[in-house]
Amino acid sequence: EELWRTCTPPTALRLLVMRGRDFGLNFATHLLLYNVPFKMYIWLTIIAGLAVLPFLLKTLFDPYFGQDCSYIFRAIKLGIRLQKYKKKNPFYSILDCFLDTVKKQPNKTFLHFEGTSHSYIEVDKQSNKVARALKTHANLKEGDTVALFMGNEPSYAWIWLGLAKLGCATALLNFNIRSKSLLHCFSCCGAKVIIAAAELKEAVEEVLPTLKQQGISVYLLSEECSVEGINPLSEHITQASDTPLSADLRANITSKSPALYIYTSGTTGLPKAALVTQERVWTASFIQAVSGVTSEDVFYINLPLYHSAGFLIGLAGAIERGITVVLRRKFSASQFWEDCRKHHVTVMQYIGETMRYLCNTPMKDNEKDHKVRIAIGNGVRSDIWREFLNRFGDVAVRELYAATEGNIGFINYTSKIGVVGRVNFLHRRIFPYTLIKFDIEKEEPVRNSKGLCIQAMKGEAGLLVGKITKRSPFVGYAGNDQQTEKKRLRDVLQKGDLYFNTGDLLRIDEQNFVQFQDRVGDTFRWKGENVATTEVADILTMVDCIEEANVYGVKVEGHEGRIGMAAVKVEEGKEFDGASTFSQVASYLPAYARPRFIRIQTSFEMTGTFKMKKVTLVEEGFNPAVVQDPLYFLDPAKKTYVPLTEEIYSSINTREIKL
Repeated sequence: EELWRTCTPPTALRLLVMRGRDFGLNFATHLLLYNVPFKMYIWLTIIAGLAVLPFLLKTLFDPYFGQDCSYIFRAIKLGIRLQKYKKKNPFYSILDCFLDTVKKQPNKTFLHFEGTSHSYIEVDKQSNKVARALKTHANLKEGDTVALFMGNEPSYAWIWLGLAKLGCATALLNFNIRSKSLLHCFSCCGAKVIIAAAELKEAVEEVLPTLKQQGISVYLLSEECSVEGINPLSEHITQASDTPLSADLRANITSKSPALYIYTSGTTGLPKAALVTQERVWTASFIQAVSGVTSEDVFYINLPLYHSAGFLIGLAGAIERGITVVLRRKFSASQFWEDCRKHHVTVMQYIGETMRYLCNTPMKDNEKDHKVRIAIGNGVRSDIWREFLNRFGDVAVRELYAATEGNIGFINYTSKIGVVGRVNFLHRRIFPYTLIKFDIEKEEPVRNSKGLCIQAMKGEAGLLVGKITKRSPFVGYAGNDQQTEKKRLRDVLQKGDLYFNTGDLLRIDEQNFVQFQDRVGDTFRWKGENVATTEVADILTMVDCIEEANVYGVKVEGHEGRIGMAAVKVEEGKEFDGASTFSQVASYLPAYARPRFIRIQTSFEMTGTFKMKKVTLVEEGFNPAVVQDPLYFLDPAKKTYVPLTEEIYSSINTREIKL
């Protein structure tokens, strides 16, 4: 077992035989020295063999043994490649990989978008123009950070590549955020320049006075702009030269240098900027390779590029594989399979919601008429997973678990439905992790009398924590030491150790499969987006009639994740104003973060440390037959919160009202 945990399967078997031979010789010598009868020697040898046999049979006849070995073999190969890249001087980055692909296959299509194709050489030349325009007009240099505020389109790729050629890090801003959140996201990454899409001009104008005060350069991807302080960029790009730039411009980039800032919601109430190093870009890009994607595949990206899934797994992964990407502005269930057939897509991305949307489309005779063979994503329920396979054919679903800032992740490389991965010795050795008992009520790990955490038993849900080591670091959040420290968990298995707290409950079953259970803390997920409860609460308490707000997520039958709900305390002498509350959340929150249900309470139940309790509220949900407090429902058509009646509740459950 020790060999199996520390070596590759072939090496373990070889060493097992060698050690067995050595043991046999030593054993025979001892038998001869002590005059042990030969028959006894034979019997002892048989007993020793029988003792080892169960372990060998269990391993070799495990139905997933072959898939384990295949995964381990791929992981080792990719690990060796990464070490090779890190040792190169200068560091071999994902940009260098792109440039090598341009040399090997310049005319191969890199991006398909809305009827237009862009080859690798075209994207390369366009990124050269972007780099030269920004170097001249924005005075960008190695080490600078630039914020990118735009939706899915080809220019997203070549602007990022252009910035990488200058040695700049890119902050990927969520194009749904506005006002306070936008300013926060921009400032915490230390960017001095923001580049925005033309359609987001109004959002930029809203925060322009503050940006001006901070001396930020603002560029708009348009030919002209009459707003003072916003500089049009498109003409400068058009006029710039497309000749290659010198690699000396990024000569000091290393594996630890910042490459990206990708934002994740959390307990602060505002998005946190997860720092993604050059090395981390590589490791995320390898997910396609681990999933079995080859250079002949065509990859379909319809998730936002400001997300890790769309950018790191999708775009960076496509560069690592040297494949073609079909890019779409946003997901469309009605056009999904038509796009796949039209562009010969072989690999798709998903989140739980998008796969459910596909299963909710009307059935057609040609549903299995496509070339999609792999689906990479996360968050799909087992029943949706099965329905997807039954309707759309034999697609290898590679369900994964990971966090942008985290140091531990899993991927289901088997055909097992409903799991996010499988425990194996190599993965656990390189990226040490464990599941620990967690008190849901107190929202903290359970500790023993020595102050150490208690490991969860097999089959028991526990908090996933990853040990912070040189090989599995936790870099943290840019400009937010407080939140970075909150994610660090000390004295887990022994005094002085340090782990990354994922904030997620997982379980490991008897077959060593890993299953995602739930999120803990102040963040829930809806429509594929993380929703920070304190941010929503801050927005609600700005409403004139609301004194306090306690925000949480509740489950809705037939939907992934949890939908937003808020218990609010109304100001004394005032009544709840549904119209003004709707106006407030619609103005300051993206659609997925707006509380769809409001519960009016006269007081809040608090913990001993004066934290608002949520467990009972979450359990009671929004059923008017259970909840005695007044309930309201967000009605987008009427632009107000209306009383939640039994009729509305029933319509939600029967899906007559879509959420």
